[in-house]
Amino acid sequence: MNNPERLSDEDKLQIATTFLSSLRSRNWQMMHTILTEDASWTLPGTSLLSGEAKGADAVVDRARKLRNFGVMVELLHVLYSMDGIAVSLHNTAGRGELKLDEYVVIVMELRDKRIAKLTTHLHDVPAIDGFFVEGII
Repeated sequence: MNNPERLSDEDKLQIATTFLSSLRSRNWQMMHTILTEDASWTLPGTSLLSGEAKGADAVVDRARKLRNFGVMVELLHVLYSMDGIAVSLHNTAGRGELKLDEYVVIVMELRDKRIAKLTTHLHDVPAIDGFFVEGII
């Protein structure tokens, strides 16, 4: 995205860690402060959480649902681009015999010092499709 005022890598890291911190702590108000109103979040697959969440409220709702499924998020790596940042994560959760053990990269495109777009890349889409199903939350 074209960003007239370039953010420092420290600023980008702060935005990404605020997103992850708000996800972990379920602080949806804090998450909302770092999203543009037209923010979007795409997630591949056909699961309950898959598709595109459009708007800051929809992005926060997706994050809420992710946590309601009991997903724990571990930060592995941070990667920087000119106008954004990507985080490599290890997400785990369990429900009875069903276990989620997923490696994820979320690319965050930034605009006006906020997250404008999140794009999730998964290593095992069928695992996500089988874990995030109707009737659980």
